[in-house]
Amino acid sequence: MGFKFKEVGTILFVISIVVMMVIPLPSALLDLLLILNISLALTILLVSMYTKETLEFSIFPTVLLITTLFRLALNVSTTRNILSHGEGGKVIETFGSFVVGGNQVVGFVVFLILIIIQFIVITKGSERVAEVAARFTLDAMPGKQMSIDADLNAGMITEADARVRRKKIENEADFYGAMDGASKFVKGDAIAGIIIFIVNIIGGFIIGMLIHDMSFAESASRFTTMSVGDALVSQIPALLISTAAGIIVTRSTSGEGLGEDIVKQMFSFPRLLYIVSGCMLLLGLFTPIGILPVLPVCGIMAFAAWKMEKNQKMQIQESADKVEEQQMEEVRSPESVVNLLQVDPIEFEFGYGLIPLADVKQGGDLLDRVIMIRRQIALEMGIVVPVIRIRDNIQLRPNEYMIKIKGNQVAKGEIMLDHYLAMSPGIEDDSIVGIETVEPAFGLPALWVTEENKEIAELSGYTVVDPPSVVATHLTEVIKRHAHELLGRQETRALIDNVRETAPVLVDELIPSLLAIGDVQKVLQKLLREKVSVRNLHVILEALADHALFTKDPDVLTEYVRQAMARQITLQFTEPGQPLRVLTAGAGLEKAISERVEQSEQGSYLAMDPETSQRIFQNMSTEVSKMINSGQQPIILSSPAVRMYLRQLVDRMMPDVPVLSYSELEPHVEVQSVGMVNIS
Repeated sequence: MGFKFKEVGTILFVISIVVMMVIPLPSALLDLLLILNISLALTILLVSMYTKETLEFSIFPTVLLITTLFRLALNVSTTRNILSHGEGGKVIETFGSFVVGGNQVVGFVVFLILIIIQFIVITKGSERVAEVAARFTLDAMPGKQMSIDADLNAGMITEADARVRRKKIENEADFYGAMDGASKFVKGDAIAGIIIFIVNIIGGFIIGMLIHDMSFAESASRFTTMSVGDALVSQIPALLISTAAGIIVTRSTSGEGLGEDIVKQMFSFPRLLYIVSGCMLLLGLFTPIGILPVLPVCGIMAFAAWKMEKNQKMQIQESADKVEEQQMEEVRSPESVVNLLQVDPIEFEFGYGLIPLADVKQGGDLLDRVIMIRRQIALEMGIVVPVIRIRDNIQLRPNEYMIKIKGNQVAKGEIMLDHYLAMSPGIEDDSIVGIETVEPAFGLPALWVTEENKEIAELSGYTVVDPPSVVATHLTEVIKRHAHELLGRQETRALIDNVRETAPVLVDELIPSLLAIGDVQKVLQKLLREKVSVRNLHVILEALADHALFTKDPDVLTEYVRQAMARQITLQFTEPGQPLRVLTAGAGLEKAISERVEQSEQGSYLAMDPETSQRIFQNMSTEVSKMINSGQQPIILSSPAVRMYLRQLVDRMMPDVPVLSYSELEPHVEVQSVGMVNIS
């Protein structure tokens, strides 16, 4: 109800401004409105002084427009009264006689000075500052947004903090853009004040003599007094609001009020005040000014310097005591131990020699690459990678780095920043000189070559990669390999909530009546473990909703989901116009697997003796090696009934070898068997 009252009140106020320009107002009401105008201007000035950030007074451009319109409406009303009745009310008479001492010439000069101050100094300066601020704010937006993304990926802020900071940047750009336009109203108001003043004087002379039968002297005295009073009572609030505009656009964010900033920043050097006091004393001693006028000022400056110096020493001591006490409290508090239990999902640690990778000032772009990695994983795997914590570790060798998943090391590597990694096309070239190494992401033999040998290696067919790209590729592959570990129940819930926005019926039917969040998580983890993207979550949830009525076994549900994703899996492992070359599971192998499937309360599992498993592994290793040596990707194809059990068997020794079933391939795919895996 209060909100509606405020809205209606604002609307009525704006409408009344327009009405004031048309309907004559009595002098008593005009006096009240003129006092209200001065009060509003003073309020706006004080608010601008106590505002800590410009966005705390983001409505100022609109307020500036409304108050300018209100002031012009008052000008129209007062001009009507002055020209019609030869009077403008007590307020205008007071400003025209008492404030300027009854001297119209003095009032006219004061009015001109106010106009010059407002129009040339404050308004012109505020307009220029607002224009420059708007331009630089817009130019700085991309850099600020990149800084926010970098802080987010470094783990310094959360997603919520990033959204708040991005919104603040947008609001700042909108504010300074609006101020740039609103400052034109102030400029126009100053010009209108001059014109209205001239119209009042000339029109008053004519009306006073022709209509009110006044003499020239009487008419000049009467209407000049009223015009000067009207001009002053209008321009003083205008000057206050122009000053407020100047304060707003020239304020830099400090987190404190204007008065606090002035005292802290201008009087934070006591020794300088001693120098100023001494200079003023010399000015009084060696000039005709005399010692008496400058002595009080010198004494005040010297006393202020002594007092501030004393306060600064006390503040430094209090700050040191407070920090020491706070550290002791943190050690004693139980939260200091609880905080140590926090484990980051992904950590990237590096030795001090690799600091240039992450240091933007030294040209490092690791933070930008991390942003692209998170985008790439989201597109390829369909999950949101948590914030990657990037930090240096003095325990590592200078050129070494380490990747951790949930606090445990999963990968390690070493790079040379002043070299390039050259990977052989398969035929070694003895003319390429470099330091032998192993490419960290895929384990391929490679060489670290210098800048001079880079072009030679490229001409010889080597794939040459710079060190930052080596690290980014390794980090990407590690995240893909461990994507199933990064998908917890909370992350699964976030993915499902995203689907709920477009398919609420599907989600409501499946969760929680058929499956819990944990059941969906297990299915998604199994898909990610075999590097199957879960981005098309609609299809996955549709398949789960169709089959969850009959079984809750996550292994069986995963098989149904894979069959529903046949088109995606087919595109993942085939190339257009090329047959799919595979290793087929022999009838003996499938029979042996089927006979060794055991059932339990948790589901079915493969219980195969070690001797049989070893024979299968030997045969499989031989066939897989043949395909790799011929430059083909090894893929094992089996019947749908045994695929998940064969996958369990392969996962122990060859986790990177895909296992597909016939029902996961599109009918049009040409399958070419290049070998058979059986029990030897």
